[in-house]
Amino acid sequence: MARISPLVALPPLAFAALAGMFLWGMNRDDPTALPSAMVGREAPAVPQTTLPGKTQLTDEMLRQPGVKLVNFWASWCPPCRAEHPTLTELARQMPVYGVDLRDTDANALAFLTEDGDPFAAIATDPKGRTAIDWGVTAPPETFIIDGEGRILYRFAGPLVREDYTNRFLPQLEKALQAEE
Repeated sequence: MARISPLVALPPLAFAALAGMFLWGMNRDDPTALPSAMVGREAPAVPQTTLPGKTQLTDEMLRQPGVKLVNFWASWCPPCRAEHPTLTELARQMPVYGVDLRDTDANALAFLTEDGDPFAAIATDPKGRTAIDWGVTAPPETFIIDGEGRILYRFAGPLVREDYTNRFLPQLEKALQAEE
């Protein structure tokens, strides 16, 4: 009697596992959302460097009462420039903190001089090490932080148009209501 190798079952099992992952991905609430392992956790440390003449962002600022935003940005990032007016508007309502990512001081300062500075305080991350700790994949990314320094929501991409209105704003409003 011929014996069948157990390796024959591997391709169909691999296919079934892959098909199951695809099916799960298509049936998520928001298949375009990038989940973050950081949501619900305390915000990681921020770098202890800033741009010349700017207020240094500190870990203590992230733990002050009230909802606040942390935005990872760069002067070389076109989507960061596109969302800049939105950040300026949000800065009128709450603290918006910036982490300048993989940038030169001169370019970052020129960008803020040209387009305005919405940030209450800034940290610089020239090598991108802090971005890794926060789970940032690419700028811009914005985090909603509660009054205890916990990350409530991560938004990957520019805060513009329908994504801003339909995805980010509801999360921000939810965070603000929870703080009341």
